[in-house]
Amino acid sequence: MKMKDIDLKILSGLMKNSKISDRKLANSVGVSQPTVTRKRAKMEKELSFEYTVIPDFAKLGMEIMAFHFVRWNPAHTHDMKVHEKILDKFLSDHPNIIFISYGQGLGMSRIIISIHKNYSQYVTYMTELKKEWGTNAVEDATFIISLEGDITKIPLTFKYLADYIKSVHSP
Repeated sequence: MKMKDIDLKILSGLMKNSKISDRKLANSVGVSQPTVTRKRAKMEKELSFEYTVIPDFAKLGMEIMAFHFVRWNPAHTHDMKVHEKILDKFLSDHPNIIFISYGQGLGMSRIIISIHKNYSQYVTYMTELKKEWGTNAVEDATFIISLEGDITKIPLTFKYLADYIKSVHSP
């Protein structure tokens, strides 16, 4: 979908505040409210919008966010059904996982992002992960973020991404 400048402005506005009314968004973008309503509905369908809340996890009692990188055993990469079965079971057992994907970098082939109530819960999670994945995962590395501090420069939200998307896709 090639987006027009007005579509990008609307998308950016929605990423900054998905609760904004069509009327307020129309005023800030400089178009009519029916135009925003029509374009929002089209974008919701074509871009598969998902409206959600990203809370301050620390205020919910979570202490750790972990970025876990895994290198899958090359001898096991031929059987994607095994991969999917292992991942599906692990995901069903760990609802604290907020993102998992295949990828490349640092010699790794997957990333998992998870939230943990405390370090003890994180250690249990890692023990279960290593046990569950067994010889399928041959190397792993984790980057742990403390959610209880004032060291976060940009919080986990998409409002900061909004202007970037607008600038990259502008005609």
